[in-house]
Amino acid sequence: MENYLYHYKALVIKVYDGDTITVNIDLGLNVIFRKVKIRLARINAPELKGEQRVEGLKARDFLRELIMGKEITVQTIKDRKGKYGRYLGEIWVKNESGKFINVNDLLVEKGFAVFIKY
Repeated sequence: MENYLYHYKALVIKVYDGDTITVNIDLGLNVIFRKVKIRLARINAPELKGEQRVEGLKARDFLRELIMGKEITVQTIKDRKGKYGRYLGEIWVKNESGKFINVNDLLVEKGFAVFIKY
């Protein structure tokens, strides 16, 4: 597995689908990077169009409920961009007991996405 080099606090401002979100990233020293698209690394969720639409909406809605409007931690993978121009990242959110959970893994565990290799 690749090294995760950068960790950022971020506020989720949009959940496009089950594997793409938009965030405002806190880079520290009062520097905020706004409206950054993040592609959740290692997973693929159903699309919102075509035959996958119903399952795609379920994945999107689950992800929205989990992280929309919340502060998360983003681990970027060498800050490289994916083939669609989005940053790839692992998304972490605190659960009710204050423990960090990996959102990417949770989406697969709950059946809303599958693991993929790029």
